[in-house]
Amino acid sequence: MSQTTSGTWPVHTIKGRPNKDLLRDISTLADAANESDGNPPLSEQTLVNLRSEDCDETTMLSFATYIPEEEYSDSDDGSLAGVAVVSLDPEAQTSPHGVLELVVHPNYRNQGIGTSLVGALKETTKLTGLRAWSHGNHEAAVELAGRYGFTSVRELWRMRLTRALQSAAQLHYELPEGVRLRPFEPAQDEEAWLKVNAAAFAHHPEQGATTLNDLKARMEEDWFDPNGFLLAERDGELLGFHWTKVHPRSGSHPAIGEVYVVGVSPDAQGLGLGKALTIAGIEYLHEAGLNAIMLYVDADNEAAVALYQKLGFTRWDVDVMYAPKTDGAGL
Repeated sequence: MSQTTSGTWPVHTIKGRPNKDLLRDISTLADAANESDGNPPLSEQTLVNLRSEDCDETTMLSFATYIPEEEYSDSDDGSLAGVAVVSLDPEAQTSPHGVLELVVHPNYRNQGIGTSLVGALKETTKLTGLRAWSHGNHEAAVELAGRYGFTSVRELWRMRLTRALQSAAQLHYELPEGVRLRPFEPAQDEEAWLKVNAAAFAHHPEQGATTLNDLKARMEEDWFDPNGFLLAERDGELLGFHWTKVHPRSGSHPAIGEVYVVGVSPDAQGLGLGKALTIAGIEYLHEAGLNAIMLYVDADNEAAVALYQKLGFTRWDVDVMYAPKTDGAGL
């Protein structure tokens, strides 16, 4: 770990996997920001990568700044004032070479921490084509992106469904002939699922690249429930799946279900399986006692957005990815 001073806040640079204390502090900081904003400030994949034993200086670069000792007390939500994490692509031959996520503690915003973190990033690396996620696209993130010549290139909508916005007719479905649903079975279904997932999301920038280690990491999370991981198969062949997730209550935010991932094999397209799987997962979450359900969807995926709107989902929030306005430019 090295330290630089960019702006008024000292910034520590960490190449590769953070130590256990910093991992704990990052998690505490993310929880505090989530409670304040209603948005998780770091993607799930980023948190998985930070904890992974495969995390090294070729895959992850972090910048952290701490609350001054004279201001910190044990009653605070941790000692970390802000962190910037760059997920690197060691195999990239062209830009983008990395994706940036940045979060500042709610109690220390508007004090130049974001500027200091980005300044340290510029001093430490020669990355070009860097892209950045803004989860919730808050005003400060919009201002910071504009200052460094970044523009919006992708919108990921969060949509939400509540029981008050749905009807029994909307949730009616029929499985294609010969297709049955069953729960995922650990130590049995991993390879088949990975194959279908890769095929279903061949052109998706994140989901299609899921590895066995990624899957195992999620299976080790407290929220993982194989009964909520629904598989559709016919004659023993996996055709599609709906992986659901439950976010537990956090502070003032009630528990909420999630349409985590719905995928259909290209060989099973046109059967109406995607809609049936989506509704089956929604019913599973409702039966588990969840009154509200959310999902993420790319704003330009018109077919998926239309389906979710027909089911009663409405736009709730948005994550925005930013990239330099000029190709080849970057921080």
